[in-house]
Amino acid sequence: MSDKSTDFGDGTRAVRAGLPEPVKYEPTLPGPVFAAHFHLPGEPTGPYTYGRDENPTWTLLERAIGELEAPGRDDVETLVFPSGMAAISAVLFSQVRTGDVVVLPNDGYQALPLVRRQLEEYGIEVRTAPTGGDAQLEVLDGASLLWIETPSNPGLDVCDVRRLAEEAHARGCLVAVDNTLATPLGQRPLDLGADFAVASGTKQLTGHGDVLLGYVASRNAALMASVRRWRKIVGAIAGPMEAWLAHRSLATLQLRADRQNANALALAEALRGRPEVTGLRYPGLADDPSHEIASRQMRRFGCVVSFSLPTRAHADRFLEALRLVDDATSFGGVRSTAERRGRWGGDAVAEGFVRFSCGAEDTDDLVADVLRALDESAD
Repeated sequence: MSDKSTDFGDGTRAVRAGLPEPVKYEPTLPGPVFAAHFHLPGEPTGPYTYGRDENPTWTLLERAIGELEAPGRDDVETLVFPSGMAAISAVLFSQVRTGDVVVLPNDGYQALPLVRRQLEEYGIEVRTAPTGGDAQLEVLDGASLLWIETPSNPGLDVCDVRRLAEEAHARGCLVAVDNTLATPLGQRPLDLGADFAVASGTKQLTGHGDVLLGYVASRNAALMASVRRWRKIVGAIAGPMEAWLAHRSLATLQLRADRQNANALALAEALRGRPEVTGLRYPGLADDPSHEIASRQMRRFGCVVSFSLPTRAHADRFLEALRLVDDATSFGGVRSTAERRGRWGGDAVAEGFVRFSCGAEDTDDLVADVLRALDESAD
C-alpha cells in the first residue's frame, strides 16, 4: 500500500507512509507487536529474532519516516530510538573515536553541553561555533564529524546546510543535521548533502506531547550499520506502543504542520508591532536575518517563535496571563506551549526570553490570547 512516488503531495505521503500491503480482514495499520522473542526454529535467518534487535512495529515506522525524509528513494535507512537524545548519542558515539574532532553548535539544544562533556571524557576534541553565518566552517579543519542544528533551538538561527556539507565532505568530515524543529516536511537534510538526518520525534513529528521518540536516517548503509550496532549494544530501543502511536500520528503531520506554521507566522507578524517585544525571530518573516537562507532550503519554517520581554518578571506575568497556551517545555504539539527559557539555565538568552511553540488552535483565537496577555502583563 505504501507508495514512494515523488509525485504525491506531503499530505498524501504522510497519511500513507509506511503502510503494509492490504490484507483482507486486517487493519490498515497493524497494532503494536509486543514481543521479547519470536518463534525461531532452525537457523536465525529471518527478519525477527529477538526484541532488542527488531520489531515489526518499528519496521513500519522506520519505513514511514524514511519515505518522508527521502521520497521516491529506496536507499534510505531509518532507525528509531526511545528519545531524540538516544538518536543523537547513537550517531556521535558510533562514528567518532578517541583523538577525533567533533564540531558542535554553541547555540543548539540545551543538552549539547552535556554531550560535549562526555565526548571530551572519551578523549575527543570538541569545537563549537554559532549556527548563524555558517560560522562552524571556521573551526572545521581536521574534524571528523560536523553537527548542525538548523533552525537552532531556541534562537532560530539558520545555516546553509548544502554549503557546510560540501565544505565538510571536501575535508573528509561527516555531517549530521538535527532536523527536529523543521521536520521532514520542512526540510530534507539528506537532499541537502547531509550524511545523517537526526531528530526528536517527541516534538512536531508526532505532535501530541504523549510520545518520547527519536530517529536517525541515512543513505549510507555502512554508517547505518554502526548506528544499528550501537543501538543493539546499549539497548536504546523504542517501545512498540510508542512506535505505533508515532506512526498513527504521522498521518496528520501535514495538517498539523500547515496550521502550526500559519499560526507561527501570524503570531510573529502580530508581535512586530509590540513595543515591549525585542529580539523577535521567526525564519518565515521576510525581514528575519535567517529568511534568505531558510527560504532556499526549507519548505515550511516551523512552529516556533522566539522573542524577549523586558524582564524576567514581565515574562512570568505574560505566561501566567495566557489562557490558550500551556507553560511547558518542549515544542511542536497541537496545543500551544511557551516558556521562559532562562529558567533552565544553560542557554545564552536574556531572562525575559520566551520560546513560543504554536499549536493548532484557530489563528485568530491564538493571536488574540497572546495580545491580551501582553496587555495584561504590562508594567
